[in-house]
Amino acid sequence: MIAAYIDEFIMFCAGLWMSGVGYGFLHLPNQSQVGQQAWWAQIPRHFKWMGPLLLIIAIVLAVAAPS
Repeated sequence: MIAAYIDEFIMFCAGLWMSGVGYGFLHLPNQSQVGQQAWWAQIPRHFKWMGPLLLIIAIVLAVAAPS
């Protein structure tokens, strides 16, 4: 029974982490390569919408999962 919810649990935790990074509660490690700084700076901005979306998907899949 618990094994059926492992995917949803992992997605829920990833959604919490992405939301935390997106809204500034957690920080990403700094990238040492100068060429990727512009790309790296855009990631938290996308996490603001991807984190909550992943949380919603995880909850919907957990509710809809056959028991």
